[in-house]
Amino acid sequence: MKKSAASSKASRNFTVNRIGVSFVDSKDTALVVIDVQRGILDLPNLPRKKEIECALDETVERIAEIIEKARRSSAPVFFIQHDGGRGHRLEPNTPGWELRSEIAPSAGEPVIRKHACDAFFETPRDAQLRAVNARQIVIAGCMTQFCVDTSVRRGVSLGYDDALAADGHTTVDAGTLRFEQIIAHHNALLDGFDAGDHEVRVIPSGQITF
Repeated sequence: MKKSAASSKASRNFTVNRIGVSFVDSKDTALVVIDVQRGILDLPNLPRKKEIECALDETVERIAEIIEKARRSSAPVFFIQHDGGRGHRLEPNTPGWELRSEIAPSAGEPVIRKHACDAFFETPRDAQLRAVNARQIVIAGCMTQFCVDTSVRRGVSLGYDDALAADGHTTVDAGTLRFEQIIAHHNALLDGFDAGDHEVRVIPSGQITF
């Protein structure tokens, strides 16, 4: 059950001091960048394609800034790359499957390949996070209502505290909902979402430091 900010702060040590304006100890914090691939939003017949592509470019710029902050603090950075099926826009080893050049991994930064919305499902992500003693995860990427939402929720259920970059994830229009509405809805829905002693905080990317 989602708790109010006041009740969650009172009931646990996890507060905005730990995921928010800054981290008390970056040694137990990792950054996870989900599906920032060249073809991630390349869906057919998008009526607002220009606006969607512009928003994606701006989001990728902010994600690149978060990555650089993590690297400067020597926080582990993990990249998630989705493997689509044959003919899918993210089919492995096609141009659309490649990670965006703006967020290219540095030497030694793991790229974890997945085939489901849940970045933990049948991947080594949990094991790799535990190998670096991560207890807190900063999350950014695509697409908001699919892989980002699912991975954020799974993270807290596995015992991590999550910080979702409020302006560091994006998607496309869906039916009558514009992508801006979907992003705003999920930011409101996920902020304070918890599982036991672990919780999600939704934080503007400019306020995330390691």
